[in-house]
Amino acid sequence: MALNANESLPAHTQIFLEMAFRTDRQKPLSHPSGVGQNVGTCRDRIEIHVAISGGIVKEVAYQLDGCLNTNACANAVAEMVEGHTVAAAWALTPHMVAEFLRSLPADHFHCAELAVGAFYKALADYQQKGAKDWKAAYRPSD
Repeated sequence: MALNANESLPAHTQIFLEMAFRTDRQKPLSHPSGVGQNVGTCRDRIEIHVAISGGIVKEVAYQLDGCLNTNACANAVAEMVEGHTVAAAWALTPHMVAEFLRSLPADHFHCAELAVGAFYKALADYQQKGAKDWKAAYRPSD
């Protein structure tokens, strides 16, 4: 679909565009500490993997079948929580993600809810597993 000369694309901030087009986190982690999935009312689907060590979120990766807005939100979640404690990561909200992006369209706020919801599920999965490092099962016992 071509734009009419009188139409314009929505104005987005630089951070939104960086997050929307960033794809290096679109991968599964080979040994995630936790995994969470979420499907939006828009039918966007996201699966978030977290790597946590020593109570710190070391890496967030995801697999996505969705729009650029959801991709922007997933990357924003990763940017906002990597390097922080699990306790601090639980404080993340969809409103914080939207504020971080600065130009998430209001009618796509559900994309922030979708990404944060999947992230919460990944944290819950990590905690349900006993908050253990995946390598612990392979370490020799003393």
